[in-house]
Amino acid sequence: MRNLLLGYAGATIDRAAARRRDSAWLTAALRNPASRIVRFSGDRPRINLAGNPQAAIAYDPPASVAHLLDCGEAVLLGVAPDGGAIFAGSCAPTAEEAGCKLIDLRSLAVQGLLATGDLNLLAQARALLHWHERHRFCANCGKNTVLADAGYRRHCEACGTDHFPRTDPVVILVVVKASRCLLGRQPQFLPGVYSALAGFVEPGESLEDAARREILEETGVKVGPIRYHSSQPWPFPASLMIGLLGEAETADIVVDRSELEDARWFAPDEIRAMLADRHPDGLKVPPAMAIAHHLIRAAIG
Repeated sequence: MRNLLLGYAGATIDRAAARRRDSAWLTAALRNPASRIVRFSGDRPRINLAGNPQAAIAYDPPASVAHLLDCGEAVLLGVAPDGGAIFAGSCAPTAEEAGCKLIDLRSLAVQGLLATGDLNLLAQARALLHWHERHRFCANCGKNTVLADAGYRRHCEACGTDHFPRTDPVVILVVVKASRCLLGRQPQFLPGVYSALAGFVEPGESLEDAARREILEETGVKVGPIRYHSSQPWPFPASLMIGLLGEAETADIVVDRSELEDARWFAPDEIRAMLADRHPDGLKVPPAMAIAHHLIRAAIG
C-alpha cells in the first residue's frame, strides 16, 4: 500500500531517536547553518506561498527563535536529507510576512499545497506540540514537568515520574455485503459526504474487536472476517487511523443517532458516481487525502 497518496503520511526525515539525549550533538545541530525551525501559532504553521511549483514550510534559523530553545519549548523533529536538524515550536500570533500565511493542517492536506514529506513533518510537529501544551503538570503529583529527550519525554523533578507522548489508535472500517458497502455520515460532515465508520480502540481490545464493536454499536450490523488495508497518522490531535475492510454477517441497519446522522448500504455503481463527483443526489466520499477514500475504493475493487 506504499503508493497511496495519504495526507500526513510519507516521512522523508530521519527522526534521529538515538540523538535525543546527546546534548553535544544537539548543541552542534543548533549551530549548523542547515538547521531550521518551523513555528506554529496554535494549530497553524507558517507557510510560504511564493514557492514554485509548490508552497513550502516557512522555516526560521534556530538563532532567530533562540528563546524557544533556551526555555525548552522547542522539539526536535529529526534530520533532513541535507543534514540539517529540524525543530518545531509554538509562538504567539504574528503579522504575516510577505508571501507567508498561517494555514491549518487540514486545509494544507485537502488543497494539496505541500509536498508529502513536508505535510508529514507538520503532522509530527503539531502532535508533539499539542501534547506538550497539555502535559505541563505531572499526572502523578501535580507538580510542573520539564521537557526532556529533545521533546519526546516530560520529566517531573518532584516525584521522578516520566511522561511520554501518546498516539491514540482509531479503527476505520468499510464493511461489505453482497458487493454493497456500508457507509455513514456524522452531522458535522460537509453536506452529502458519506464515509467509512470509525472509533477509538478501548483498553483491552484488539483492532478487530474494536472494529466489530464500533460497527455493531453505530449501525447494528454484525461483522465477521476483517483484514488490514493501510494506516494514516491523523494529527487532530494525535491519532493513528488503522484502515480495515470487513465482511458483514447481517444487513439490517439500526442507526445510533447519538453517533451518526445516517448510515446505509451503497451499491458499487453508486459509489463510483460519488468518487467521480457525479452522483445524481450530490452525494460524495471524503477526499483522496483521507484513508476513508482509499478504503472505499478498495472495497468496490
